[in-house]
Amino acid sequence: MEYWDIYDVNKQPTGRTMKRNDWNMKPGDYHLTVLGVLQNKEGKYLITKRVMTKAWAAGWWEVSGGGVQAGESSIEAVRREVLEETGIDVSDFEGGLQFTYRRDNPEEKDNYFVDVYKFTGDFSEIDIRPQEAETDGFKLATLDEIKEYAEQGIFLHYDSIKKVFE
Repeated sequence: MEYWDIYDVNKQPTGRTMKRNDWNMKPGDYHLTVLGVLQNKEGKYLITKRVMTKAWAAGWWEVSGGGVQAGESSIEAVRREVLEETGIDVSDFEGGLQFTYRRDNPEEKDNYFVDVYKFTGDFSEIDIRPQEAETDGFKLATLDEIKEYAEQGIFLHYDSIKKVFE
């Protein structure tokens, strides 16, 4: 069973934890997630396509990310998630935390912060090993291609993270 730390509205740990995806949070409680945008030296971005068995946004394009586990730092989580989902170790890549945004969903009892990272490094398609249980393929995409997916409404979180691409 995976646990997540609970944070307050100021993104400070409360000392409490929750079970992963246990959407029964109290008002003012938040969990922390991370997104890792990867750009190669040619200026293309690594995006993955969500498997069709996902309950939400199946078949959509996205960047790697996920929940920060209890006791784990944000940077540890984004490195872990990117490695698990793409096979790429960003430990020696340039970049880091770009910004954080907060999402309040009181009706769903799912409030969260998202730490958005950008990493630039030397990688190509042969270095990518997508996590088959999570992804239905990948692409090294140009910014124009990502914008096109966003316009089609099939790029997850684009409106919240688009400034990381600019």
